[in-house]
Amino acid sequence: MRLLIVEDEKRLATALARGLAAEGYVVDLAHDGVSGLRLAQEQEYDLILLDIMLPGLNGYRVCGQLRAAGDTTQILMLTAKDGEYDEAEGLDTGADDYLTKPFSYVVLKARIRALLRRRPQTGPQVLRIGDLTVDPAARRVDRGGVDIALTTKEFAVLEHLVRHAGQVVSKADILAHVWDFAYDGDPNIVEVYVSALRRKLDVPFDRRSITTLRGAGYRLETDGGRDA
Repeated sequence: MRLLIVEDEKRLATALARGLAAEGYVVDLAHDGVSGLRLAQEQEYDLILLDIMLPGLNGYRVCGQLRAAGDTTQILMLTAKDGEYDEAEGLDTGADDYLTKPFSYVVLKARIRALLRRRPQTGPQVLRIGDLTVDPAARRVDRGGVDIALTTKEFAVLEHLVRHAGQVVSKADILAHVWDFAYDGDPNIVEVYVSALRRKLDVPFDRRSITTLRGAGYRLETDGGRDA
């Protein structure tokens, strides 16, 4: 799941990003309304945490412009304003939920989970490729009924490949969907995680499900890598 935090209190934004990243989310940050709106328009997010009192463009206007453009991304507004009219205005501009500062981090996580559950399902909740089963909600993977333990990043890379099974997925595309927007490290990190997936998903089962297409990217075979 990819989240965008638009919050001008940089210490709070950084703390939230670190905490949510530890929960397995990919998190991008913006510290003003203009940058937040631009990121929301350019990238695809599962949920946006949107402060109201932002420099440049306030949260009401950011939310309103996204909704006017047909963007249905879940939006959770964060604000120090706690009046009922402020809450009503936030919801009327198209926000899906509203949380007043200071808030409990435990409550924030619960609100995020609740909002993500409300999203319309655009595909099967459990993904199956051959005898490989990936359950994004439970974060479980098994092959032929054998559970396979993956790290958070390994799971995210696999899920992206499974959702594009049979297609060539470039290294840049995996980086964009699994690592955050600000990642500027070695792009070869993708190779490290693909190799780890092969060791866990293929080698023990005598499969070749993840194919490398030199110069193009990777492809998860639609038959799960079974030998003909």
